[in-house]
Amino acid sequence: MPTTDAVATIDLDITHETGKPPILRTPAFDSLDAAIAWVSEQREAIRAELHRSGSLMIRGVGVRDAGDFARVRDVLLPRRASYKEKATPRTDFGEGVFSSTDLPAVQPIRLHNENSYTLDFPTVLLFGCVIAPESGGATTVGDMRRALELIPAGLRERFATAGWLLVRNFSELAGLPWHKSFATEDPAQVEAYCRENVIGYEWLSEGELRTRQRRSAIVTHPVTGERTWFNHVAFWSRWSLDPDVRDVLLDTYGEDGLPFETYVGDGTPLTEAEAGALNAVYDQVTLRETWQEGDLLLVDNILSAHGREAYHGDRKILVAMGDPIALADCDPATEPSTTVYGK
Repeated sequence: MPTTDAVATIDLDITHETGKPPILRTPAFDSLDAAIAWVSEQREAIRAELHRSGSLMIRGVGVRDAGDFARVRDVLLPRRASYKEKATPRTDFGEGVFSSTDLPAVQPIRLHNENSYTLDFPTVLLFGCVIAPESGGATTVGDMRRALELIPAGLRERFATAGWLLVRNFSELAGLPWHKSFATEDPAQVEAYCRENVIGYEWLSEGELRTRQRRSAIVTHPVTGERTWFNHVAFWSRWSLDPDVRDVLLDTYGEDGLPFETYVGDGTPLTEAEAGALNAVYDQVTLRETWQEGDLLLVDNILSAHGREAYHGDRKILVAMGDPIALADCDPATEPSTTVYGK
């Protein structure tokens, strides 16, 4: 069984405060070159802390723009990961650097694991603050090892056995259209991707697309050997939507037409109470720290979920993804499929 890195972090100035992710305060630097050299020297110790805590804010490097951020990224995440099956709008700054999200400031984003529905995904995310908001806007994190322990046992076992099912309806009017999500205008390329990635698909009227994919709700971290809750089950449940938004979407698109809907892997719809129980667990494990300009935040995408608070004022948070891994290398509790469990 893999074990956590045996690298001491005794020389790192890390504080652990209740309700916050660990915060590493760096020495003072007279240039970005000096900061990057220090990060490079401490990389193994930083990664060891990340594997212990699941997330780590680094304060003092002083990134100012996408170029600075990309230079630090190349040290911390030398193996880049791509963003697949896109679900939210982002600005692409080039060189694998994106905006964290372009969703409206008033809209909070619940905790989730990046690309939990794909067959390979980034194991580490790096966020960087170029412009800090006036208020709110923290990139929240939560330990999914702890979440797995807190989920009601009966519900946890159902997902452990059957996995979770995601159904997506791609439309020009809600969510992202398929050509943006799959980055192609060619339906044949979409079909080939779906076949290669164990995704069921059907073309609807007016060229719209519906997909279905069953994935494991629980995986094992490839380094620490710990089991974690790893999915978008609550995130994309209808019961996690604002009630007014849910009513409008259901009135407009019908019961089968929501942009996203999740189920237990056997096809059983998630009840409002079950979604509420999962979201209560996320609330219980949520950590936050107010952004300061120049901050970095490392998130182990398997050990921790991440989200975003609503905010006021300008906010520019960059993100890059790295260290891609295949789902098959994370000992998934259930195998990927295009059908419901048992069929």
